[in-house]
Amino acid sequence: MKDNIQNNTIQGVFWSFFERFGQQGIQILIAVILARLLLPEQFGLIAMLAIFMAVAQSCVHSGFGSALIQKKDTTPVDECSVFYFNILVGFLVAGLLFLSAPWIAAFYRIPLLTPLARILSLNLIINAFGVVHTALLTKRIDFKAQMKVSVIAAVLSGSIGVAMAYRGYGVWSLVAQSIASNLFRTTLLWFFLPWRPSWIFSLGSLRSMFSFGSKLLFSGLLDTIYNNLYLVVIGKMFSATELGYYTRAEQTQQFPTANLSSTVGRVAFPVFSSMQEDKARLKRGTRKALSSLAMVNFPLMIGLAVVAKPLVLVLLTDKWLPCVPYLQLLCVVGILYPLHVINLDVLMAQGRSDLFFRVEIYKKATITAAICLTARWGIIALIYGQIATSVIDYYINSYYTGKLISYPASEQLKDFLPILSLASLMGFVVFLAGYLPLQNNLVLLFSQVSIGIIFYISLCSLAKIASFVEIRSIALDRYHSLRHRCDNC
Repeated sequence: MKDNIQNNTIQGVFWSFFERFGQQGIQILIAVILARLLLPEQFGLIAMLAIFMAVAQSCVHSGFGSALIQKKDTTPVDECSVFYFNILVGFLVAGLLFLSAPWIAAFYRIPLLTPLARILSLNLIINAFGVVHTALLTKRIDFKAQMKVSVIAAVLSGSIGVAMAYRGYGVWSLVAQSIASNLFRTTLLWFFLPWRPSWIFSLGSLRSMFSFGSKLLFSGLLDTIYNNLYLVVIGKMFSATELGYYTRAEQTQQFPTANLSSTVGRVAFPVFSSMQEDKARLKRGTRKALSSLAMVNFPLMIGLAVVAKPLVLVLLTDKWLPCVPYLQLLCVVGILYPLHVINLDVLMAQGRSDLFFRVEIYKKATITAAICLTARWGIIALIYGQIATSVIDYYINSYYTGKLISYPASEQLKDFLPILSLASLMGFVVFLAGYLPLQNNLVLLFSQVSIGIIFYISLCSLAKIASFVEIRSIALDRYHSLRHRCDNC
């Protein structure tokens, strides 16, 4: 029983990760096409609104979606109460953003932001109708349905965005893509999940989840504000074009890390919650998840940093070259990010949203200090500040993991340091491969990536890294299962 739950954590994380390759591949393709058709300044305009949209979206989610996942025995009254509450908040927050749009435009001194913000506020209402559906699918660990929803929504909305960009609609093509993506996603959630709200509502039900959900709401608001604070600082102190370069670098770096972290959060939280009463078993599951994440994320980030220049030239063209140093430094920031997620999921699974909120306060204090110390020196200095805070925040995140399940940062470091060493050695080999006498950037990129993958897999196999052996076993089992199905067709 114990091993089954631990294995479910690993299988759930990585099966969900591989399932989402289709969705992420589509999003990458669309992002590349749009980056070729549009100007950095147009991406910068949307980035200026990111913090306002993200904060508003956090209010819409209100923490009750996570409360539904964490609560063991939810009732139809709980689900319907959260559903109607989210819709009410969605309309209220969207209205507030609509009215605040002129002040946002005045802050940046860009009048065009007023209509952009008002149209984008529709996303808040649309998303409110899908919060409970997403929570219920996550609680059931049904990621295949969510994958189908995301892929279909990405294809349809991406096609709309690319068509409009090709016809010269500029920044409005990004707005249309965003609205269409959320509209298709919410509609498909209702299609794939048969749950429908009844005409019932209970304040008592909301109150029973408020203690957990409210702390997550405030923590989420803090996290959202500070995750987007760099966009506000750069947008205010520098140009929209510079912000466009930064956001393109950040989004490129976040494709692998956000995908991996999202998968981990969706799987680890419900699985960890199911074993919250057995801390020894939770520690074993956490250790397996953390080691496996490190084995995937470390080489991804180090490799991406090394091949950043040929990657940008091949995918985005030379007009985006100024984002290369930003991308390389942000990859250093992204190395530890999925490990933050694992440690925070332990707190949530234990129902300690109070500690979760306290951790967020500490972390935000370090970010504020870093911004104040580095902003005057430029964007590169700001990113160096992010690197420093990433390391500090990891120790803050892991502090309570050590207290709750006796898995402190020092023990975690012992688990992932060998993997970091192998990934660093792989990065050095890929760096040397960059000096191959190849004139074509596509050929050079392909060569570096191929050498890196083969070398890293060989190193992990020779070193007999436990997480690698387990993931390889899971992948082979999945391959043989699929092959058996095909043979029987």
